[in-house]
Amino acid sequence: MTDTPTNEELVAGLVRLLTVEKRAADVYAGPPQADGIGRVFGGQVLAQALQAAQASVTDGKCAHSLHAYFLRGGREGAGIEYRIERDFDGRSFANRRVVASQEGEDGTPVPILNLTASFQLPEDGLEHIDSPMPDVARPDDLRPDMELRREIAEQWADRLSETQRRMMLRPRPIEMRTIDRLHWMSREPREPRAHTWFRVCAPITGEADTPELHRAIITYASDYTLLGTSALPHGLSWMRNELVGASLDHAIWFHRDARADEWLLYATDAPWSGGGRGFNRGRIFNLAGELVASVAQEGMMRKRVKG
Repeated sequence: MTDTPTNEELVAGLVRLLTVEKRAADVYAGPPQADGIGRVFGGQVLAQALQAAQASVTDGKCAHSLHAYFLRGGREGAGIEYRIERDFDGRSFANRRVVASQEGEDGTPVPILNLTASFQLPEDGLEHIDSPMPDVARPDDLRPDMELRREIAEQWADRLSETQRRMMLRPRPIEMRTIDRLHWMSREPREPRAHTWFRVCAPITGEADTPELHRAIITYASDYTLLGTSALPHGLSWMRNELVGASLDHAIWFHRDARADEWLLYATDAPWSGGGRGFNRGRIFNLAGELVASVAQEGMMRKRVKG
């Protein structure tokens, strides 16, 4: 007998997490993560905000980009409210502005994220790509990251706090397979590039199976691994408690529809770090080698001062 959820239960939980509820005209509520630890995962707020924006656009336009700023860390266990401003509705494009807030200590809403999303009616146009998919190992040739995490948790049993161990071993709806070594496993500085395959761990079916949900899940997953890329040249790790960091902003451009329950390659690089910040870029490819999305993020990254 085990309490470990099945893959189908994990994906159903993710779908519930990313399903926002309409409370009033252009006001939506996002549910909290059931087993969240500490601060709300940034990908959750991004994806819920996108879902709220998508729910307010009903004329066939699809999200093609979003730009967001993280203002404060959200509290786990509390719901998040998303208020929409309809800044523009044109024939081909539309724009939505979203403010995500949580209730503060005095009961008033406190903004934790601002997001702007742009929408476009699908159309044919000039096409080119100057960003081929990296020639890397395929997902079937790689071990799941969770297997590696379990091994590391056993090897580091005397060095991990209970919170760190719980975070490392928590069942996740996003299955990941890292091509390079998990960045927090090594203290050796290395090139600021990383490659990870990801997908939800069970098929998405039924009424939930919409392009909007797949975009939201890709948005959710895009906040994994990205900020860690800028730590690679320094041989430091958040998991070893050597860094203090937080996402500052996040941008995604959706180039084509993609399914989040099929393998997607996340190729990230970090061309710069300095001034207590790290800048990171990501490209997301499907198995056919097509570029489906591009990502950019800057985050706070400071070496932890001990003592």
